[in-house]
Amino acid sequence: MDKNWNVATMAVQGAYEPKNTDPRVLPLHMSTTYVYDNCDELAKVFDLEQDTCMYTRLANPTSNAFEAKIAAMEGGVGALATSSGMAATMITFLTIAKQGDSVLSSSAIYGGSVTLFNTTFKNMGIEVIMFDQDASEEEILALAKPNTKAVFAETIANPAVCVLDFDKLSSVAKKLGVPFIVDNTFATPVLCKPLELGANIVVHSTSKYIDGHATALGGIIIDGGNFDWTNGNFPDFVEPDESYHGVKYVDNFGECAFIVKARAQIMRNTGMTPSPFNTYITNLGCETLHLRMERHSENAVKIAKYLKNHEMCAWVKYPGLEDDKYYELAMKYLPKGQSGVMSFGVKGGREASKKFIDSLKLAKLVTHVSDVRTCVLQPASTTHRQLSDQELIDCGVSPDMIRLSVGIEDVNDIIADFEQAFAKVK
Repeated sequence: MDKNWNVATMAVQGAYEPKNTDPRVLPLHMSTTYVYDNCDELAKVFDLEQDTCMYTRLANPTSNAFEAKIAAMEGGVGALATSSGMAATMITFLTIAKQGDSVLSSSAIYGGSVTLFNTTFKNMGIEVIMFDQDASEEEILALAKPNTKAVFAETIANPAVCVLDFDKLSSVAKKLGVPFIVDNTFATPVLCKPLELGANIVVHSTSKYIDGHATALGGIIIDGGNFDWTNGNFPDFVEPDESYHGVKYVDNFGECAFIVKARAQIMRNTGMTPSPFNTYITNLGCETLHLRMERHSENAVKIAKYLKNHEMCAWVKYPGLEDDKYYELAMKYLPKGQSGVMSFGVKGGREASKKFIDSLKLAKLVTHVSDVRTCVLQPASTTHRQLSDQELIDCGVSPDMIRLSVGIEDVNDIIADFEQAFAKVK
């Protein structure tokens, strides 16, 4: 693979390089285990001295190729595929933080992440302090504690559709001496590369745009290899790991210290491993990612303008609209497109929005987002229903909000479907 390839070429041909008579398409290796000729060689694998597969919980040839592709597309030094996007987020933080530590997180994030932070992490003794990502750098820094281990946010927030100010939050992380972690699910490396904008670690729910067809759950973590783990804040990276024969991650693996620790320590112990079949399917979907993101973004701009001018639409949020609060940040960080996700409300409030959703025919009500088919959801009643009223407000979720994921169908058919639904709400 040529590192100078454009992201589109990497999406199609990255990582897998067939030799003479090999299959042209990345093969599916549906095996849990692998054969070795002698004990000494397998022992080297267990000691992390040899980088070959010994058990699919830790590595698999199909998953390895997919990991290498996404790492190249994001510009990272390595990646780890996981069983879901939530698994990617959890493994990332457990690699860095432990009981007694804290994390700074934007409040404008996916509802499942909020629940993970406020319930599971809280029970594990990891404090997650939420901040308003529109707050000033000084205000965010004031929330940090001596035990703060990371700063977290989403490139495009789900479902608030806020655009991340990379310069501000990367500065916050640098001043605290902690890694800046970015969920890049909605933007994908086609529209934004966080590692080039100050991030140190990137996570994705590959179940969304990267797969693109709503067929395979998955997640992935990408290590930028650009954080100094020896700055005194992360002794676990420089001191011997007794659970792995005293390995020292920075000494042994240099710029790949984080992703090796995530795999060898947290993935090994939690088993949040993707099925090779899922990474195989997701890799196939990824081959058209660059084409789909162009169409998603193109359709979304047209739909957003249509909604903005519709008499039955109370409001619409999409960073591709010139009067949107995040338009300038979108033009700065997402000039190639702002993805296909937006939010809007129907005049008449929560019940009117529910009636609109119930009246749609082409667009479907599903607990999903970011695939080829247009779909809708009312977050306050579904994905965010476990949150309190204040938590909903903090996440940018109003009772009447409809999260719209614009697909790659003909935009005129999407508009026609919306028209007939609006007519039934009047």
